[in-house]
Amino acid sequence: MHKFDLKNGHVTYYRKFVKTDAYVRAMTEKRVVITEFGTAAYPDPCKNIFSRFFTYFKGIEVTDNCLVNVYPVGEDFYACTETNYITKVDPDTLETLKRVDLCDYLSVNGVTAHPHIESDGTVYNIGNCFGKNMSLAYNIVKIPPTPKDKSDPIAKSKVLVQLPSSERFKPSYVHSFGMTENYFVFVETPVKINLLKFLTAWSIWGTNYMDCFESNETMGTWFHLATKDPAEYIEHKFRTSAFNLFHHINSYEDDGFIVVDLCTWKGHEFVYNYLYLANLRENWEEVKKAAMRAPQPEVRRYDLPMDVYKEEQGKNLISLPYTTATAVMRSDGTIWLEPEVLFSGPRQAFEFPQINYSKFSGKNYSYAYGLGLNHFIPDRICKLNVKTKDTWVWQEPDSYPSEPIFVQTPGSVEEDDGVLLSIVVNPGADQRPGYLLILNARDLTEIARAEVEVIIPVTFHGMYKP
Repeated sequence: MHKFDLKNGHVTYYRKFVKTDAYVRAMTEKRVVITEFGTAAYPDPCKNIFSRFFTYFKGIEVTDNCLVNVYPVGEDFYACTETNYITKVDPDTLETLKRVDLCDYLSVNGVTAHPHIESDGTVYNIGNCFGKNMSLAYNIVKIPPTPKDKSDPIAKSKVLVQLPSSERFKPSYVHSFGMTENYFVFVETPVKINLLKFLTAWSIWGTNYMDCFESNETMGTWFHLATKDPAEYIEHKFRTSAFNLFHHINSYEDDGFIVVDLCTWKGHEFVYNYLYLANLRENWEEVKKAAMRAPQPEVRRYDLPMDVYKEEQGKNLISLPYTTATAVMRSDGTIWLEPEVLFSGPRQAFEFPQINYSKFSGKNYSYAYGLGLNHFIPDRICKLNVKTKDTWVWQEPDSYPSEPIFVQTPGSVEEDDGVLLSIVVNPGADQRPGYLLILNARDLTEIARAEVEVIIPVTFHGMYKP
């Protein structure tokens, strides 16, 4: 974990490893002990082949390596990954406090690292689970705000609603989900987890998570909706062409429609297949060739009509004046969605999106901020006006920024009145190879930077804590 502490005109940089079981055991035994997303556990050299076989056969040991994000639950803060484990940390000292297994409280196999958090502290998340008749499903879960008695809100968490899976034993990979004021939005992509591989090949042969992914080349992409209160699944069958999805930008309701903005990658092939270190360590020309073969990125807007009548087959059901997205009822009762493209450039992705979350999450908004990926390499910070499609860019040679976090100016009214915070890696610098960059969110001009004299690895996600 990394922390830049800004106080009285001074900036102090802290960092500490999260002392998860995966970390402690790896450091103690000097090998990867628990299988990670793309790295299989390394066999214990002290065991013979028979003992190794029976060790693997005992079952899957799920990692608690919380390297993806950090978020508040009640008055506490948790580092997280995409499994059932989250790790409580001290935001002041970065000390690791305790590991929490969400399976002790909820019927989920794991949850995303991108929960939605309401102003009162209520946390919502989604994860796959075993539903009726041992078939797979997806549960949306709720962790309430801190109770009056100051007890742990995780102990009072519950499943709100269950969403069906398109395939009985192959759940889709879920990285994030959408939420408006009254609805949950779940996008089920054709990137699937083969549970048979997960439960057999891994247990015996020691493969990793990535070995268990496969693509369904015929399903396309499904959109699921559920109401928040009361929490109920909506049976509308929204369908569209195949794409990969990691990050929702924002979703909101407008005049009987739900508008959903997404960072997509076209096609059914899993984008992560191109992100192995061996690929990224190739020379630049080889990296560019691989990116040419990979699914291409696009920021898209989908509009989902809430009032659907089967007799209106073949007619565009979208009447919002500001979008070209369409939704058409088909004879089989499905509603086919076509998007409006908000941003597209050859091998240029707008990813790791952020908005003015506290004021505009789940509401009609104008601005998104993101990391610009050039052939998968993060080399710029971008701002996108989702209404006009205008863009702004911050970029410097040999500089690799991280997700830009928006912080609103206290008391401000305008949506983009604030600053962006990003950790920038500059590996070619002799003395100060990393810094916290502070940009004006209106035009991406630099306000300040706080340089450090140590190398900072590229980071994923984070948060601003006032």
